[in-house]
Amino acid sequence: MTAAPLFPGFDGLMTLSRREGVDIRPTLLRVLTDLYVQAHSHSPDEERQFVELTSRLIEQVDDATRAAVRARLAIYPGTPLKTMIQLGLRPAHPGDRVPLAEDIPPPPAPERTVREPTEVELRMASNLSMQPKDAAEISGLFFAASGPERAAILHNLNDTPLRASARIPEHRAKRALHILEMAAFASDLENFALELGEALILPSRIAVQVTSDPGGEPLACAMKALSTPSPVFQRVMLFLNPEFGTSVQKVYRISRLYDRLTERSALVMIAAWRGSSMAAARAKYRPALHDDERQRARSAPGQPRPAAQPAGAPIVRTGTDKPGR
Repeated sequence: MTAAPLFPGFDGLMTLSRREGVDIRPTLLRVLTDLYVQAHSHSPDEERQFVELTSRLIEQVDDATRAAVRARLAIYPGTPLKTMIQLGLRPAHPGDRVPLAEDIPPPPAPERTVREPTEVELRMASNLSMQPKDAAEISGLFFAASGPERAAILHNLNDTPLRASARIPEHRAKRALHILEMAAFASDLENFALELGEALILPSRIAVQVTSDPGGEPLACAMKALSTPSPVFQRVMLFLNPEFGTSVQKVYRISRLYDRLTERSALVMIAAWRGSSMAAARAKYRPALHDDERQRARSAPGQPRPAAQPAGAPIVRTGTDKPGR
């Protein structure tokens, strides 16, 4: 390495460093630093030579030498930027170049994962009891709707605040599914409706209507309320009504609806069917209230008072009065 004119004694120092047993690196770094800070300014070539000569020495000297060099260059305004970074220095004046690191981007906000509420949370949040009149309207609207309208109704029932019916116990649902599947294989609609009504506590009228509905959506709600697996529901649907399987598009639509149908929607519909029977019973057997008795009370015709007798009319007496007295 050739010495720059800035360091006239550099050749002698390098010759001394080649002697065995002599570590000249601390002294060499101190001398280079002292020579560099003596001048007020340096050319780009002088700055580059100083950086090349001192960059390796800074990493090889002891801590005391490195601290002394760091103190000298900390107050020198022309310290090269690379040397400042290597020594961990900041400029002494605000106008000097500052070796700033790139801004650390703020950590991304943790994504809030949308957790589906559990069944217990849904039941606690759904504390709005369904009135019999409302239940009858929901049931009637559902049976009178078309296929797409029924799918929309079931989708909206999942988010409604209406209280759903209680889940059918597992042992009871398994027993009912076994009987229902056997009745479906035999195409026995009567026994199927009877067992479905007992399992879901539905009136016989509603159970027959659910079983014989040509659309299949009511049956999907009933089987979902019993936690029926999808393959079992498809078998029941095809064997219970053989005419249903003649339309591949219809079978696919109901199967897709069943897979997307939530248990809560099915249980809300079960509650509506149960409540509709209460509304029908109230309409049939309306209690007689106090006001009703007052309205139905017959106004008895007033008894006519006896007409006053004329003043000149003789008074008729009855009794045992003797004549002459």
